[in-house]
Amino acid sequence: MQLDLNLLTALDALLEEGSVAGAAARLHVTAPAMSRSLGRIRKVTGDQILVRTGRHMTPTTRALAMRTEVHALVQQAHHLLSAQTELDLANLERVFTVRWHDALATTCGTALIAAVHRQAPGVRLRLTAEPGADTPQLRRGEVDLASSAGPPSQPDIRHRLIGRDRLVLAVRPGHPLTGQPVTAEGYAAAEHVTVSRRGSLHDRIDDALAALGHRRRVIASAPTTATALQLARDTDLVVTLPDAATRSFRHQLGLTTLPSPLELPEVPLHLLWHQRHDNDPAHTWLRETATRTLQSLFAPPPTPDR
Repeated sequence: MQLDLNLLTALDALLEEGSVAGAAARLHVTAPAMSRSLGRIRKVTGDQILVRTGRHMTPTTRALAMRTEVHALVQQAHHLLSAQTELDLANLERVFTVRWHDALATTCGTALIAAVHRQAPGVRLRLTAEPGADTPQLRRGEVDLASSAGPPSQPDIRHRLIGRDRLVLAVRPGHPLTGQPVTAEGYAAAEHVTVSRRGSLHDRIDDALAALGHRRRVIASAPTTATALQLARDTDLVVTLPDAATRSFRHQLGLTTLPSPLELPEVPLHLLWHQRHDNDPAHTWLRETATRTLQSLFAPPPTPDR
């Protein structure tokens, strides 16, 4: 059956107005055009829909039976296809999947969930572990928002630069590196732990040290930032990681922060989403909320009152 929305709209107008002229005026078309639409409707339904009784048109028994349902279908279709201009957060019910680096989830997860729940109590957040690649899950709709240290390579993945972070060292209080300026040689001689989901014992820090003629002693890798920081707290291992993204967790564990002796580029933080969500009001609200939450990491710490 070839029944388009225009034909359904015409049927609704004919049933509501009870005449070709009235339906034509309602839909701002000519009477001949509406007559042609009525002819198509009769052909599709196999029913006369409206029959002439004297000077007026009377709906058939089938037309009367379908009138309420047709009107409801047209209203639903118009609502579905119309542009969304207002977002009712109080009544919004939706599940969003947010895939952030584990350091961001640890540092900002609580604030994001609190902000979302305060504004939209019907929204649920699914925080997931960060996999190796961002594009496939964003494209398939399995992830709504993701974090990344670099912009995406695919044009259908949108991104927003949140800020840039510097690398610092985290060690336990009283670590041999504390109490004196950290040199590249002393840094390389210490024992290190890397953060790697795949268990890699080598990263760009090793390349930077090699360029200076040094090689560090990496004796362990940890799957998450939280695990690496706990190892640094309980051993003499040194972990090198972004400052802002891990600041609050380092403070909670009572770790000492030292400047890196290497001149390394800052680590960018990008928020990623698929272009299908560009005009989605609910997703726009979520990414704006997430942006504010993440940007708070890069705000300067408050200065004490004098």
